[in-house]
Amino acid sequence: MNILKHLLLSISQFYRSIACKVSMLEPTALLVARFYVGWAFFSSGLTKLRDWDSTLFLFEEEYQVPLLPYELAAYLGTAAEIILPLLLMAGLTSRFAALGLFFVNIVAVISLEDIAAAAYAEHILWGTLLAQIVIFSGGRFAFDRVIEGQLFNIKLSKA
Repeated sequence: MNILKHLLLSISQFYRSIACKVSMLEPTALLVARFYVGWAFFSSGLTKLRDWDSTLFLFEEEYQVPLLPYELAAYLGTAAEIILPLLLMAGLTSRFAALGLFFVNIVAVISLEDIAAAAYAEHILWGTLLAQIVIFSGGRFAFDRVIEGQLFNIKLSKA
């Protein structure tokens, strides 16, 4: 019994040691996720801006955005694809930006009648990474963290 207890204790210590080292990767992983997803949406927004006539045509004929007139959907979608990724990559209001892009991603998927399997898989990946940022925030390498730290210090000094 004593040997089993010692073995379990050793395994537990080894696991905690590895978990601690892996956890050090979290800020970098969140930064990479923010830039990967942010760039995908930002470049899509730039493409829409480059050829606005084609964008309007696609929103009118190809995309079936529910509840919105196609012109309003084009303006809102393009604005979201330009503004939210910049906030996300900068780490400003990371959770808000990620949540907004999460919904843009959902609307993009449900608005297309036919979506290729590879494109669908990419949208799933983006949605998963965005959900991760909503849940865990932008991480240590986000301006959110700096702002929260300064607000917290101000509250402490006033108390």
